Amino acid sequence: MIGKARISHWTGSATKVAALVCALSALAACTNTARFGGAPETAAAAPPTPPAATEPEPAPAQPPPVDVAGKWKLSAAGGACLMTLTEEPGATDGKVAPAGGCPGNFFMSRKWTYEHGALIIRDFKGQALAELSFADGHFEGQSPGGGAMTLARP
Repeated sequence: MIGKARISHWTGSATKVAALVCALSALAACTNTARFGGAPETAAAAPPTPPAATEPEPAPAQPPPVDVAGKWKLSAAGGACLMTLTEEPGATDGKVAPAGGCPGNFFMSRKWTYEHGALIIRDFKGQALAELSFADGHFEGQSPGGGAMTLARP
């Protein structure tokens, strides 16, 4: 009877050990990190992809054809006013300081940019108030509402 109890006890322990070994084997099989974003341990790293063909960089922005720093008279339907434009030499943008009485929304002028051959006057939100082209010593164009306007030295 002692031998039988000892074998029973050993058989129960062996069953527990076998179950533990099976569980650990199953967990070891789950350690593949590929599904968690890691590379599998046996897979070779993929070669880096060659960079895509890049387009040539655009030509640098050209400054306005004249020095825009200083006072200008903005004339538009509904009136006229003086504006002071500031810039650094060769700059393609600067600040606008409108004087009182500017027509339409031009009292909100805060910045100018020179892009694609046009002087664009913008408000404090960056919205275009006018797009003007240079001709015969002054800028001329239209406001977004369609009204003709000029920007000339006083």
